[in-house]
Amino acid sequence: MIKLDKSVPIPLYFQLKELVLKQIKDGTYEVGDAIPTEKELSEIYDISRTTVRQAITELVQEGWLYRVKSKGTFVKTPKISQSFIQALGSFNDQIIDLGMTPSTEVLDFEVIEVPEHIAPQLNLKVGEKVIYIHRRRFADNEPIVMVKTYLPYEKCKFVLDRDFVKDSLYPVLSTTKETQICKIRRLIEAVQATKYDIGNLDLTKEKVILQFISVGYNSQEEPIEYSLARYRGDKNRFEIVITAT
Repeated sequence: MIKLDKSVPIPLYFQLKELVLKQIKDGTYEVGDAIPTEKELSEIYDISRTTVRQAITELVQEGWLYRVKSKGTFVKTPKISQSFIQALGSFNDQIIDLGMTPSTEVLDFEVIEVPEHIAPQLNLKVGEKVIYIHRRRFADNEPIVMVKTYLPYEKCKFVLDRDFVKDSLYPVLSTTKETQICKIRRLIEAVQATKYDIGNLDLTKEKVILQFISVGYNSQEEPIEYSLARYRGDKNRFEIVITAT
Protein backbone atom coordinates (compact mmCIF):
# COMPACT_ATOMS: atom_id res chain seq x y z
CA MET A 1 0.00 0.00 0.00
CA ILE A 2 1.23 3.49 -0.84
CA LYS A 3 1.96 5.57 2.26
CA LEU A 4 1.87 9.31 2.70
CA ASP A 5 5.28 10.89 3.23
CA LYS A 6 5.26 12.95 6.42
CA SER A 7 8.89 14.00 5.98
CA VAL A 8 8.32 16.24 2.97
CA PRO A 9 6.85 19.78 3.00
CA ILE A 10 3.87 18.74 0.82
CA PRO A 11 0.68 18.96 2.91
CA LEU A 12 -0.75 15.58 3.85
CA TYR A 13 -4.24 16.50 2.64
CA PHE A 14 -2.78 17.28 -0.80
CA GLN A 15 -0.87 14.00 -0.89
CA LEU A 16 -4.07 12.11 -0.06
CA LYS A 17 -6.04 14.09 -2.62
CA GLU A 18 -3.52 13.27 -5.36
CA LEU A 19 -3.48 9.61 -4.32
CA VAL A 20 -7.26 9.25 -4.46
CA LEU A 21 -7.35 11.14 -7.77
CA LYS A 22 -4.74 8.76 -9.21
CA GLN A 23 -6.84 5.79 -8.08
CA ILE A 24 -9.87 7.27 -9.83
CA LYS A 25 -7.95 7.88 -13.04
CA ASP A 26 -6.31 4.43 -13.14
CA GLY A 27 -9.62 2.66 -12.50
CA THR A 28 -8.98 1.49 -8.95
CA TYR A 29 -12.19 3.36 -8.14
CA GLU A 30 -14.64 3.36 -11.03
CA VAL A 31 -17.59 5.67 -11.65
CA GLY A 32 -20.27 4.92 -9.06
CA ASP A 33 -17.89 3.20 -6.64
CA ALA A 34 -17.86 4.26 -3.00
CA ILE A 35 -14.48 5.31 -1.67
CA PRO A 36 -13.46 4.43 1.92
CA THR A 37 -15.05 6.52 4.66
CA GLU A 38 -13.24 9.38 6.36
CA LYS A 39 -12.67 7.12 9.37
CA GLU A 40 -11.26 4.33 7.19
CA LEU A 41 -8.95 6.67 5.26
CA SER A 42 -7.80 8.21 8.52
CA GLU A 43 -6.85 4.78 9.86
CA ILE A 44 -5.34 3.53 6.59
CA TYR A 45 -2.99 6.50 6.21
CA ASP A 46 -2.56 7.38 9.91
CA ILE A 47 -3.76 10.95 9.48
CA SER A 48 -6.47 13.04 11.12
CA ARG A 49 -10.05 13.02 9.88
CA THR A 50 -9.77 16.78 9.41
CA THR A 51 -6.96 16.18 6.92
CA VAL A 52 -9.02 13.51 5.14
CA ARG A 53 -12.05 15.78 5.04
CA GLN A 54 -10.07 18.60 3.39
CA ALA A 55 -8.77 16.27 0.66
CA ILE A 56 -12.18 14.76 -0.08
CA THR A 57 -13.94 18.14 0.00
CA GLU A 58 -11.61 19.47 -2.69
CA LEU A 59 -12.24 16.41 -4.87
CA VAL A 60 -15.98 16.97 -4.46
CA GLN A 61 -15.63 20.64 -5.36
CA GLU A 62 -13.58 19.76 -8.44
CA GLY A 63 -16.22 17.31 -9.65
CA TRP A 64 -14.44 13.98 -9.08
CA LEU A 65 -16.58 12.79 -6.16
CA TYR A 66 -20.07 13.35 -4.79
CA ARG A 67 -21.57 12.77 -1.36
CA VAL A 68 -24.84 11.03 -0.53
CA LYS A 69 -26.10 11.73 2.98
CA SER A 70 -25.89 8.68 5.27
CA LYS A 71 -24.51 6.53 2.42
CA GLY A 72 -21.01 7.73 1.65
CA THR A 73 -18.85 9.38 -0.99
CA PHE A 74 -18.86 8.10 -4.56
CA VAL A 75 -16.89 8.53 -7.77
CA LYS A 76 -18.60 10.90 -10.16
CA THR A 77 -18.60 10.83 -13.95
CA PRO A 78 -15.87 13.39 -14.73
CA LYS A 79 -16.71 16.56 -16.58
CA ILE A 80 -15.44 16.99 -20.11
CA SER A 81 -12.63 19.53 -19.91
CA GLN A 82 -12.51 21.67 -23.04
CA SER A 83 -10.51 24.61 -24.35
CA PHE A 84 -13.52 25.79 -26.39
CA ILE A 85 -13.45 29.20 -24.70
CA GLN A 86 -10.07 30.11 -26.12
CA ALA A 87 -9.73 27.84 -29.15
CA LEU A 88 -10.59 28.01 -32.83
CA GLY A 89 -10.51 24.23 -33.20
CA SER A 90 -13.52 22.10 -33.99
CA PHE A 91 -15.72 20.33 -31.45
CA ASN A 92 -14.85 16.96 -32.98
CA ASP A 93 -11.10 17.54 -32.62
CA GLN A 94 -11.43 18.59 -28.99
CA ILE A 95 -13.54 15.58 -28.05
CA ILE A 96 -11.17 13.20 -29.88
CA ASP A 97 -8.20 14.78 -28.06
CA LEU A 98 -9.95 13.89 -24.80
CA GLY A 99 -10.08 10.22 -25.84
CA MET A 100 -13.82 10.25 -26.52
CA THR A 101 -15.91 9.69 -29.63
CA PRO A 102 -17.78 12.72 -31.00
CA SER A 103 -20.99 12.54 -33.00
CA THR A 104 -23.53 15.01 -34.31
CA GLU A 105 -27.25 15.00 -35.01
CA VAL A 106 -28.46 17.69 -37.42
CA LEU A 107 -31.94 18.80 -36.38
CA ASP A 108 -32.38 21.64 -38.88
CA PHE A 109 -30.35 22.75 -41.92
CA GLU A 110 -32.11 25.31 -44.06
CA VAL A 111 -32.14 28.80 -45.55
CA ILE A 112 -34.29 31.26 -43.57
CA GLU A 113 -34.75 34.98 -43.12
CA VAL A 114 -32.29 36.30 -40.56
CA PRO A 115 -33.93 36.73 -37.13
CA GLU A 116 -34.24 40.39 -36.24
CA HIS A 117 -31.97 40.20 -33.17
CA ILE A 118 -29.22 38.40 -35.11
CA ALA A 119 -29.18 40.62 -38.23
CA PRO A 120 -26.93 43.33 -36.73
CA GLN A 121 -24.52 40.70 -35.41
CA LEU A 122 -23.89 39.55 -39.00
CA ASN A 123 -24.07 43.03 -40.57
CA LEU A 124 -27.27 42.01 -42.37
CA LYS A 125 -30.56 43.75 -42.95
CA VAL A 126 -33.82 42.30 -41.70
CA GLY A 127 -35.22 40.14 -44.50
CA GLU A 128 -31.86 38.99 -45.82
CA LYS A 129 -31.16 35.26 -45.88
CA VAL A 130 -29.03 33.17 -43.57
CA ILE A 131 -28.17 29.49 -43.43
CA TYR A 132 -29.49 28.02 -40.19
CA ILE A 133 -27.85 24.89 -38.73
CA HIS A 134 -29.31 23.36 -35.57
CA ARG A 135 -27.22 20.55 -34.08
CA ARG A 136 -27.13 18.28 -31.07
CA ARG A 137 -23.61 17.12 -30.29
CA PHE A 138 -22.48 14.10 -28.34
CA ALA A 139 -19.42 12.71 -26.58
CA ASP A 140 -19.46 8.91 -26.30
CA ASN A 141 -23.16 8.98 -27.29
CA GLU A 142 -24.09 11.32 -24.43
CA PRO A 143 -25.62 14.67 -25.48
CA ILE A 144 -23.55 17.55 -24.10
CA VAL A 145 -24.37 20.62 -26.19
CA MET A 146 -27.04 22.14 -28.42
CA VAL A 147 -25.84 24.57 -31.09
CA LYS A 148 -27.80 26.97 -33.28
CA THR A 149 -25.65 28.56 -36.00
CA TYR A 150 -26.45 31.33 -38.48
CA LEU A 151 -24.28 32.06 -41.54
CA PRO A 152 -24.79 34.85 -44.12
CA TYR A 153 -26.26 33.10 -47.15
CA GLU A 154 -24.47 35.04 -49.89
CA LYS A 155 -21.02 34.36 -48.45
CA CYS A 156 -21.63 30.83 -47.20
CA LYS A 157 -24.11 29.17 -49.58
CA PHE A 158 -21.45 26.65 -50.60
CA VAL A 159 -21.87 24.94 -47.20
CA LEU A 160 -25.33 23.74 -48.24
CA ASP A 161 -23.63 20.90 -50.10
CA ARG A 162 -21.93 19.60 -46.96
CA ASP A 163 -23.06 16.94 -44.51
CA PHE A 164 -22.67 18.28 -40.97
CA VAL A 165 -23.32 14.91 -39.45
CA LYS A 166 -19.81 14.11 -40.69
CA ASP A 167 -18.24 17.51 -41.33
CA SER A 168 -17.14 20.13 -38.81
CA LEU A 169 -18.20 23.71 -39.51
CA TYR A 170 -14.90 25.55 -39.11
CA PRO A 171 -12.87 23.32 -41.45
CA VAL A 172 -15.66 23.69 -44.04
CA LEU A 173 -15.64 27.49 -43.67
CA SER A 174 -11.86 27.44 -43.99
CA THR A 175 -12.09 26.20 -47.57
CA THR A 176 -12.39 29.82 -48.72
CA LYS A 177 -10.40 32.77 -47.46
CA GLU A 178 -13.50 34.95 -47.31
CA THR A 179 -15.23 32.65 -44.82
CA GLN A 180 -12.30 31.32 -42.82
CA ILE A 181 -12.80 32.16 -39.14
CA CYS A 182 -9.80 34.07 -37.82
CA LYS A 183 -11.24 35.66 -34.68
CA ILE A 184 -14.12 34.86 -32.34
CA ARG A 185 -15.90 37.03 -29.80
CA ARG A 186 -17.65 34.98 -27.11
CA LEU A 187 -20.11 35.91 -24.39
CA ILE A 188 -20.44 33.33 -21.62
CA GLU A 189 -23.05 33.04 -18.89
CA ALA A 190 -24.66 30.44 -16.65
CA VAL A 191 -28.43 30.15 -17.14
CA GLN A 192 -31.18 27.90 -15.84
CA ALA A 193 -32.13 24.95 -18.02
CA THR A 194 -35.29 25.43 -20.10
CA LYS A 195 -37.73 22.88 -21.54
CA TYR A 196 -35.61 22.99 -24.72
CA ASP A 197 -32.50 21.94 -22.79
CA ILE A 198 -34.29 19.35 -20.69
CA GLY A 199 -35.79 17.70 -23.78
CA ASN A 200 -32.60 17.66 -25.82
CA LEU A 201 -29.85 17.13 -23.25
CA ASP A 202 -31.41 14.58 -20.87
CA LEU A 203 -31.53 17.10 -18.04
CA THR A 204 -33.63 17.81 -15.01
CA LYS A 205 -34.94 21.30 -14.37
CA GLU A 206 -32.45 21.83 -11.54
CA LYS A 207 -29.44 21.71 -13.85
CA VAL A 208 -27.50 24.75 -14.99
CA ILE A 209 -26.66 25.46 -18.62
CA LEU A 210 -23.46 27.18 -19.74
CA GLN A 211 -24.49 29.41 -22.63
CA PHE A 212 -22.00 30.66 -25.20
CA ILE A 213 -22.86 33.30 -27.78
CA SER A 214 -20.12 33.40 -30.42
CA VAL A 215 -19.52 35.67 -33.37
CA GLY A 216 -16.80 34.50 -35.75
CA TYR A 217 -14.95 36.93 -38.04
CA ASN A 218 -12.84 36.49 -41.16
CA SER A 219 -9.46 38.15 -41.76
CA GLN A 220 -11.24 41.32 -42.91
CA GLU A 221 -13.11 41.60 -39.58
CA GLU A 222 -16.39 40.70 -41.31
CA PRO A 223 -18.82 38.57 -39.25
CA ILE A 224 -19.26 35.13 -40.81
CA GLU A 225 -20.85 33.08 -38.04
CA TYR A 226 -23.26 33.67 -35.18
CA SER A 227 -23.73 30.67 -32.87
CA LEU A 228 -25.66 30.03 -29.70
CA ALA A 229 -24.32 26.98 -27.84
CA ARG A 230 -25.92 25.61 -24.69
CA TYR A 231 -23.67 23.18 -22.80
CA ARG A 232 -24.64 20.88 -19.95
CA GLY A 233 -23.12 22.45 -16.85
CA ASP A 234 -22.89 19.08 -15.11
CA LYS A 235 -20.90 17.50 -17.95
CA ASN A 236 -18.55 20.24 -19.10
CA ARG A 237 -15.88 22.49 -17.72
CA PHE A 238 -13.83 24.99 -19.71
CA GLU A 239 -10.18 25.86 -19.41
CA ILE A 240 -8.70 29.33 -19.78
CA VAL A 241 -4.94 29.91 -19.93
CA ILE A 242 -3.75 33.45 -19.26
CA THR A 243 -0.18 34.48 -19.94
CA ALA A 244 1.53 37.65 -18.83
CA THR A 245 2.35 40.18 -21.56
